[in-house]
Amino acid sequence: MVDTPAEIVTELGETLRQTPLSIALTGDASRFDGPSRSFGYRWFADPDARQRYAPEEHAFLSRLYASHLRELVALRGPGTPAAHLADLTLARSAELRLLWETREVGVRPSEVKRFVHPAVGLLELNCQTLLDPDQSHRLLVYTAAPGSESYGKLELLAVLGQQTVGGS
Repeated sequence: MVDTPAEIVTELGETLRQTPLSIALTGDASRFDGPSRSFGYRWFADPDARQRYAPEEHAFLSRLYASHLRELVALRGPGTPAAHLADLTLARSAELRLLWETREVGVRPSEVKRFVHPAVGLLELNCQTLLDPDQSHRLLVYTAAPGSESYGKLELLAVLGQQTVGGS
């Protein structure tokens, strides 16, 4: 699966593993620690987290992450890692506080994700999600339609990623 961008994430949005092409696409998530391990936390606490996502989708993604965190806190309850993450993120983000007040739940991710990569530009990728219900982990696999512009960009990104890793 090294030729496909894929990652395993926890219910808190913490990346456990990434393929090399996933690292090339979205950056190396293993460099984060503490609450920053959660992509949802970074989305609201660090404006740089949004750079690789199409700007016209930022508002939807903010609603999505707020909705997911609210659902997770309701599911897991007070005193849990989810509640702690919500408290930390709410303390850091006025945007999340506004969204939290709407009490919106049930926002679901779109199947097509739009990434903006600094070297190859816009990529429109299908995202398949496989859930491990026992551990609440998700395997996210990103693919492009064969022959599409995004497919060609993924192939180029695979080469660029190898050059970066290989030091060439």
